[in-house]
Amino acid sequence: MFRLRSAFPTRISASLALAVAGFAAATSIASAQDVIRFGAPLPITGPLAPEAVKQQQGYDLWAEQANKAGGINVGGKKYKVEIVYSDYQSNTPRSVQTTEQMITQEKVNFMFGPFGSGAAKAASTIAEKYKMPMLAATASSVQVYDQNYKYLFGTFTPNDTLTTPLTKLVKAKATDVKKVAILARNDLFPLAIAQEMEKSAKENGLEVVYFEKYAINTLDHSATLSQIKSLAPQWIFVTGYTNDLLLVRKQMADQQIKAGVVTMIAGPAYQEFIDSAGPNAENISSASWWHPAEKYDGKDIFGSTANFVKLFKDKYKAEPDCAHASAAVCGALFQMAIEKAGSLDRDKVRDELAKMDVVTFWGPVKFGANGQINSLEPPVFQIQGGKPIVLFPDAIKQGDFKLGVN
Repeated sequence: MFRLRSAFPTRISASLALAVAGFAAATSIASAQDVIRFGAPLPITGPLAPEAVKQQQGYDLWAEQANKAGGINVGGKKYKVEIVYSDYQSNTPRSVQTTEQMITQEKVNFMFGPFGSGAAKAASTIAEKYKMPMLAATASSVQVYDQNYKYLFGTFTPNDTLTTPLTKLVKAKATDVKKVAILARNDLFPLAIAQEMEKSAKENGLEVVYFEKYAINTLDHSATLSQIKSLAPQWIFVTGYTNDLLLVRKQMADQQIKAGVVTMIAGPAYQEFIDSAGPNAENISSASWWHPAEKYDGKDIFGSTANFVKLFKDKYKAEPDCAHASAAVCGALFQMAIEKAGSLDRDKVRDELAKMDVVTFWGPVKFGANGQINSLEPPVFQIQGGKPIVLFPDAIKQGDFKLGVN
């Protein structure tokens, strides 16, 4: 069951419109049944809309599987899953308002966090106020979890779990890399991971010759890139979201900027980036929190990683990425916590999340005292032949690091 609610005028994305329309009949039939309602504020319109589609697809796939199995078992009684979506239009203050509306007016039972670290941190204040368990699918920055909140949990490990193995890999495979240039979107997650990259580079004896921020919605990076080119760094590290990084990469190509290593986070984790960048995506390195090459046998409703990947491909005719998988596992974790608690009591479900220690299709899940997952080893990968090829960890390694981005 799926519903869309918004306090703001909005245009529903094509993907979400299809999902809502496709389940309209099911909603009317199931409305009289017992349901558990999950609030999902998403940036359905605005510059973060591509990321919203990914989370919505992950939530929908989980809800579909849960309902096919009869629903969530709460003390011997089955409850159907209903997801209430709302568009906060890629605007962080609106994500806060939307979260409060879902809790106080929509009367949802549990909350999924908004997209990204910035919006998740802001909205978590509302969840904490109402003692509402919130699972954030795409919030990795430690600044999200430094508030001593009890009701916030996140499925992305801290940013340094990406930058540290990436730096060690580059240092081992590209010994001529001495100078690093860093360009970061001035937003919580992109800036935080750029700062972790700066720290990691310095700790490994690399010289950071450039570190600058660019404003959200920047449409021209040419002057900045020209300055970077003049410094001749062997490693260029850029952070942002899909549309940001596509623009940066295009303007790098326009200026014929070359480097032994070019890393972008987080766009290359998504097939949309690879397809849109075309040949310009080749040999770009990145890191993410999950990859379909993972091989876990989980206790969640999806079971194995391979089964999740198959179900996703069957439904969406595409390969899942970390944003899809993290959204789906958030639903699965809520399901396990509710069933373990045998109750819809928020505090009981919160307590089950806090002490959770389980293997899922996403990997081993255990939350630290601050609510952030601390049990995963995120993969480092590189775009080779139009596909993300895992370079690390060795357990799922698919290829070797290649130097040279033209």
